[in-house]
Amino acid sequence: MTIQPDLILENGRISTLDPARPEATSVAVAGGRIVGVGDGSDFPRDASTQVIDLRGRRVIPGLYDSHLHVIRGGLNYNMELRWEGVPSVSIALAMLRDQAERTPAPQWVRVVGGWTEFQFAERRMPTLEEINAAAPDTPVFILHLYCRAMLNQAALRACGYTKDTPNPPGGEIVRDKAGNPTGMLIARPNAMILYATLAKGPKLPAEYQYNSTRHFMRELNRLGLTGVCDAGGGFQNYPEDYEIIQQLHQRGEMTLRIAYNLFTQKPGGELEDFVRWSNIIKPDQGDDMFRCNGAGEMLVFSAADFEDFLEPRPDLDGKLEEQLEKVVSFLAENRWPFRLHATYEESISRFLNVFERVNRHAPLEGLHWFFDHCETISDRNIERVKALGGGIAIQHRMAFQGEYFVDRYGAKAAERTPPVRRMLEMGVPVGAGTDATRVASYNPFVSLYWLTTGRTLGGFSLYPEKALLSREEALRLYTSGSAWMSRQETDRGTIAPGQLADFAVLSDDYFSIPDEEIKSLESVLTILGGKPVYGAEEFTPLDPGVPPAMPDWSPVSRYPGCWKAENTSHLHHASCGCSHHVTAKPQPNPFNIPRWMLGPRGLMDGGCECFAF
Repeated sequence: MTIQPDLILENGRISTLDPARPEATSVAVAGGRIVGVGDGSDFPRDASTQVIDLRGRRVIPGLYDSHLHVIRGGLNYNMELRWEGVPSVSIALAMLRDQAERTPAPQWVRVVGGWTEFQFAERRMPTLEEINAAAPDTPVFILHLYCRAMLNQAALRACGYTKDTPNPPGGEIVRDKAGNPTGMLIARPNAMILYATLAKGPKLPAEYQYNSTRHFMRELNRLGLTGVCDAGGGFQNYPEDYEIIQQLHQRGEMTLRIAYNLFTQKPGGELEDFVRWSNIIKPDQGDDMFRCNGAGEMLVFSAADFEDFLEPRPDLDGKLEEQLEKVVSFLAENRWPFRLHATYEESISRFLNVFERVNRHAPLEGLHWFFDHCETISDRNIERVKALGGGIAIQHRMAFQGEYFVDRYGAKAAERTPPVRRMLEMGVPVGAGTDATRVASYNPFVSLYWLTTGRTLGGFSLYPEKALLSREEALRLYTSGSAWMSRQETDRGTIAPGQLADFAVLSDDYFSIPDEEIKSLESVLTILGGKPVYGAEEFTPLDPGVPPAMPDWSPVSRYPGCWKAENTSHLHHASCGCSHHVTAKPQPNPFNIPRWMLGPRGLMDGGCECFAF
């Protein structure tokens, strides 16, 4: 029986990722699902059928990030000044100065992840002196990966950090010779001091959090994302911190499909958390737009092996095995899928020892359990993951801190961080994502760039040619690969009849543009369930729009999206007042010093012609 489409996309270059028909020019949709893929005018239509001329644009399945903290990120997005893609410290500081002037007391300016000093022309972080000069009165908190945070003097006062404040467990408040806090916080060995300090800042009221979540989803739509597997997070309590996303879902205003994991919040009380949650919600409860995915990425705090490559690998607690076995046994016996943060081979070996014991009385096969990260996993442990029916979700964290890893462990060790090619060769399910927003950028095209070129944002080549993925292989990890992590591989990931009608129409051809241009790709039309949720350029008339960012001083209203020169054309150089920085360009490094070994002022400001190396 022929189904009458309610939407037809035609005249495109459609990469279906479906082996039965890899390429097409048109696709038909009815009831939110794909009902046909073909060429030319293959599909019936009438006056009620919406027809979109793709004008030769490249179309891919909607991207699916298997590890993004979208629920927590959405509650805070409108408060955060993002440095994604900013090419110069001078621009970053000018943005900071501008935002500080616009931010009313007692609010803070927050830069929370998504950047690395190696993206800057200067190849250095901003200094505390520069941050205090840019924002002398407004509290500023700047998070740098998992390793440190920088606070200006106003933020130190707001937090109550003084000469008499003791270092918290697992963290250091850096002090000057007189014992006064300088504003630098160091994570040793975990990031709790950083996140606990961030939590001291004001929160947005519920109405603004609602608006903020809508803006964050729209930003992800702009980058071609139609789905996210949310990994929970610290200070993300269930069900309290899920009320806003629940309201959006109930009102039909979500523009992303979200499968969420529940992240325990109580050291020593992890099992009690999961027992309590199991009485109020079950895995797969929900629908195609919003559903529970399972437990993790934190299962027990003793298993937290945070990757801070500026510090030695942490030795995990001796109680790990006993605590983890109790939790995983409960989850497996009750058929709860789970995920677990796992950076280092040494940790992964201990985790797998536990999983193998549990598997003897509560089989893990069919649960779609998986590890997150796995930067240094061995072939032997990949085999063990496969034998237990598990998968691996990988992220582009090395694109942001690969230089640090090489400095500590050497270039040879970095060639397998993580060994994605070997995972695929060995038949383990692999999905891709970002781990945004507090470490890496949420931009999927930066991740695709890393997977296909093996380069960091600073341009350092980490991997041998044989370890790189083709552009199609990388795209599969961001679509059907990630769908495995939420047990949705029959519903999403390809453009084929029966699949959900989620598409991204790209600003340029992902398959043919030069490598460096991959990072700049965007979607010009994102479709979710057959409905446009974002439109730009020739597809602007199809864009449903979003209310203005709230509050009106929100950085989102001034600096929408990843950095573009036009977003900062109103700024002047933070130091000298010129405007040369908008064409930021690296200066030469005549001594060929490795980038990760440069001191804090190893390269001067290449973004302004007033400076030279």
